[in-house]
Amino acid sequence: MNIAVITGASSGMGREFAVQLDRCLGKTDEIWLLARSREPLQKLSDALRLKARVIVIDLTDETALKQFEEVLAIQNPKITVLVNCAGTGSHKLFARQNKAEIDEMIQLNITALTRMTMLCLSYMKSGSKLIQVSSGAAFVPQSAFAVYAASKAYVYSLSRALSQELRGRGITVTAVCPGPVNTPFLAHAYEDMSGFGALKKLTMAETSCVVKKAIDDCKIGKSVSICGLPVKLLYLSTQSVQNVMMNCYDKMSTRLSRF
Repeated sequence: MNIAVITGASSGMGREFAVQLDRCLGKTDEIWLLARSREPLQKLSDALRLKARVIVIDLTDETALKQFEEVLAIQNPKITVLVNCAGTGSHKLFARQNKAEIDEMIQLNITALTRMTMLCLSYMKSGSKLIQVSSGAAFVPQSAFAVYAASKAYVYSLSRALSQELRGRGITVTAVCPGPVNTPFLAHAYEDMSGFGALKKLTMAETSCVVKKAIDDCKIGKSVSICGLPVKLLYLSTQSVQNVMMNCYDKMSTRLSRF
């Protein structure tokens, strides 16, 4: 049985990935929809063309992850696509965030994503696709978004490394790095939206556009998917700095090796 697995499928980008993949997946028998809330998952399941399996799960719960691991072992599917979309964020100064907020970001954005990737890789074969939803916040540290940006930098770095590691197995890995996206995430992260500046509003992307670009990039094996000119410019500028630093490091290493 060939399946697609989508985390965070109850709303926002996760839901949109389910809708768009449902239209274009060929050799896939089922879409597995994972999130904490049953009702929106069930509504989504009923609207899809492909058969969908609703899996209500808290990805930060180790017991729940072990149960999901057992389901995979029993079903022994081939995972054609894994979309790690579940995530959370909180826009506050670090000193004003409470332990629960910080723990949730680390556990969901980093630990749960890593565990899901590890669990699902055993069921991915040549031709499988791994889509990791990172963020444009991964490219530079962000004040008042310190933990969130750091967590997405982890996702970006992990994805780029896995893209190299899994190339020999024929598995492509795409890090999706959008700027602000018009999803319920914004209201959750910013609460009253007072911290959401005018520039971010101008650069906000629609969910459907970000997801379509991600799927298109994934199909051709791109390791990074970026939707929107402002985020592309940010990405290119940070890459330029990284390349300069790497060149300097290489030259320094060469000189030191002569002594």
